[in-house]
Order: sequence, then structure tokens, then C-alpha cells
Amino acid sequence: MTWYQEAVFYHIYPLGLLGAPKVNDFIINDQMPTLKKWIDHISSLGFDALYIGPLFSSKTHGYDTIDYKKIDERLGTNDGFKEFVAYCHDHHVKVVVDGVFNHTSRDFYAFKDIIEHKWDSPYADFYQVDFARSSPLGDPFDYATWSGYHELPKLNTDNTKVQDMLLDAVNYWIDYFDIDGIRLDCADCLSFDFIKRLKAFTKMKKADFWLMGELIHGDYSRWISDDMLDSSTNYELHKGLFSGHNDHNYFEIAHTIRRQFDPMWGLYKGFYLYNFVDNHDVDRLISKLVNKANVKNVYVLLFTLLGIPSVYYGSEHNIEGQRTPYNDDALRPYIDLDTMKANEITDLIAKLAHLKKDHHSLSYGEYKEVYLTNRQYAYTRTLDDEMILVVTNNDEDDAYFDIKIDGIKKAHSLLDDKDYAVDDCIHIKLKNNDSDIIILS
Repeated sequence: MTWYQEAVFYHIYPLGLLGAPKVNDFIINDQMPTLKKWIDHISSLGFDALYIGPLFSSKTHGYDTIDYKKIDERLGTNDGFKEFVAYCHDHHVKVVVDGVFNHTSRDFYAFKDIIEHKWDSPYADFYQVDFARSSPLGDPFDYATWSGYHELPKLNTDNTKVQDMLLDAVNYWIDYFDIDGIRLDCADCLSFDFIKRLKAFTKMKKADFWLMGELIHGDYSRWISDDMLDSSTNYELHKGLFSGHNDHNYFEIAHTIRRQFDPMWGLYKGFYLYNFVDNHDVDRLISKLVNKANVKNVYVLLFTLLGIPSVYYGSEHNIEGQRTPYNDDALRPYIDLDTMKANEITDLIAKLAHLKKDHHSLSYGEYKEVYLTNRQYAYTRTLDDEMILVVTNNDEDDAYFDIKIDGIKKAHSLLDDKDYAVDDCIHIKLKNNDSDIIILS
């Protein structure tokens, strides 16, 4: 058992949250006191892990890194971030940062040297450069990029000198900032050899260091293994959690769990994926749901299914947000914490976070599907002598469950503090678009 297997994550995109200027003017603006207020907020709700990033000096959106060893000037200083991490640890919150290792800014020192010295640059092989062609930005050479964006030249992570440079940065992050993990941006674009070196290096520095990769499509098990990533973003479940409700199709969610974690043939059995319902790249949950009453069901599933739950900043207050063809600003808004008022979803998420802490079966328990239709879904999580039953109803009408589980004499709701009738079955009535978490004994 490790801290991240039972963690409840809060995700912050700091440049947006803090309302930072779109373009870095390299004048230091210390925002760490404001971020500390957010730690007070999330720890009071029951979160014990923070994924925050991007953090390091960049030109615009944070993923165009200029300096891997300097906190973005729009956020503060290295000393300030070190104090912030210590503050998180004092509040029993682990800290995971963004590792943007696939690409850099054109203003990164190595790329600037190639612009100046071309093939004579000692960094010419830090990128995948073609000196027989010119780039769309007017350079007398072309180069590999992230997704065709020439503002983001792709590092050659097969190159051991590039790997050494990145490991040197990670060594600094661990030694100076005392971080607890790294989320690898564009993990599927990185060299397998680099990921293996990074894993061995970070585990040598901290035995419980966590490496999580941003993976979207395909078989995540290509990157998750004992000598590579510990975890990955679970985009497959993310999609199912909202579309399964929008389409009245709980079969989609249940099939995803079987495909991923079946004890016999699941692709990721034994691993803990990073589960989420929204983030800095996708629309907010409340904006994706056709029937917004299903928001409770989605969060109950997020916190009780197999994996590591994460909530994106502001979504505990049910804020809306949709991307446009032009930018992601609506997904990454400035929020003044002092103006945010708790509502029923804030309270629900806090209750779910505390339940996950109090009941290890929700982190480590065996999953068993016990009831499934297109509009109703129930499963148990069992660890030692604790069994928890989760029931959900995505219908617009009330639903009735008669679930037979041998040996059960009592069924008590952990959400509503009430008992359900038990004889040869557990008899449960759920209102429309409702769910419950029930401890059985």
C-alpha cells in the first residue's frame, strides 16, 4: 500500500486559477500566499494530494517551458514554492507537479542556440532538426513539434544528453522543493528508455515517488508497469462517466471497469489509474451532462470505483466551462476563493473524500458488479470484513433494487444515515437521478 493508492487529488492549473497575464513579462509576482489559502480549502474538504501545474518559467500557457529550474515568474519564486510545498506537507497534502518533457518553448536555451549556430550548435541533436528544410516560422531549418505547433519544438528524449538534462531538473525538484510525484505531459510521446530511467531515478530518490502519465488513447499498459509509469490518466473512464449518464447506458461504465480491471483478464489489473471527470483540457462536468441532476451519481462513481479520484479546481462549486475552437480560457478561469459559496455538490464531495479516507475498502477493496441495467447500476467493494454497496439510478423515475448478498443482516447508508430493509434481499429505493453508498454487515 502506498499513499497514492488511497489519495484523493485536487487539480490546479495555477496560471488560470490565479488570473496570471497571458504572456510572461518576467516580473516576479508572488502568488504563493493565495495558493496557500486553497490548501486550507482543499484540506478542509478532505483532499490529501495536489496535482498542480504547469509551474516552470514559460512564455505563455505554461507548457512552453523556458527554464526547468525556475518557477514561472507570474506565480512567484523558487523559495516561495519551496515554502508552499512545506505548507502542503504540514497540512498532510502530497504535491505532484507537471513534467513537460516532450517539448519546450522556442526560447529554451538549447533551441535558441540552434537558431544562432544551426548545425554547429552543441544542442542540434537535442531536437529532431532537418537542416534541408525551412520552418513555417522562417527558420532555415525545420523540426519535429508537438501536434504540428512550431511554437512547441519537440525534444529528442531518445538522446541520453537530453535525458541527463531532464533528470538533472527532476533531481533539483526533489531535493529543493521536496515534491512527491510528477505528472508527465504527453507521456505517449516520450521515449520508453527515458521513462524507465526516470522511474529508476525517482524511486532511488524517494521510494514512494509517484509517476503518472498523460495518456488519452490506446492501451495504457504499454506505459504502466513496474519499471515505467505507476499510473496514467483514465480518459476511457472519464468519457464513460458522463456519456453513460447522458445516454442512459450504465453498460458502458460497467464494461470499462471489466475491461480495465477484471481480475482474470483486465488490462490494468493491479494498477491504480488516475480518474477524473474534468480537467484543464476538457469541458467541465456540469457543462457535459444533459441532465445536470446526474452530477451526484457521477461523483459517487468517481470516488467509489477502482482508481484514484481527482477533482478539478472550481468543480466542487459546480462551475460551468466549455472550450472553444480558439482557446481553453473557459476551462482555466480565475477564481477568487473568498467569493465561492459551498453548495450541495461541495458538501457531497467533502463527504465522499472523507468516506474514502475512513473506508479502505473504497481504495483497496475487491470490486464486484451485483446489479446492472442501462439505467441502474450496483457493485460492492470488499476488503477483509468490510463490504460497501454502491447503488446508482440515472433514470428520471424512482428505481427499486432487490439485491441478494448472502449473510447480510443490516444495510446502513453512509450518505444519508438511514437503514434499508433486509430479509433474503437488500431492498433499496432510489429517487430519480440519485445514488447511495451503503455499508453492509
